[in-house]
Amino acid sequence: MSKNNIEQSVRDSLGVYFQDLDGSRPHDIYEMVISIVEKPMLELVLEHANGNQSLAAEFLGINRNTLRKKLQQHGLL
Repeated sequence: MSKNNIEQSVRDSLGVYFQDLDGSRPHDIYEMVISIVEKPMLELVLEHANGNQSLAAEFLGINRNTLRKKLQQHGLL
């Protein structure tokens, strides 16, 4: 899947989210999207790194300690 496909998936999903609000005022959209996307991303990257957190952090372009914090936040440790 290309970057454009991922971007379009996010646009489509948010479009449906706004439609489902049916006039209600949205809130915490940023946090909602990040939490929904981050967990499966971490799971898959860690899988592709064969559980190696240092390698997974390198793939993600983040510090290993940051990765560990995120893994704990999502209950992946």
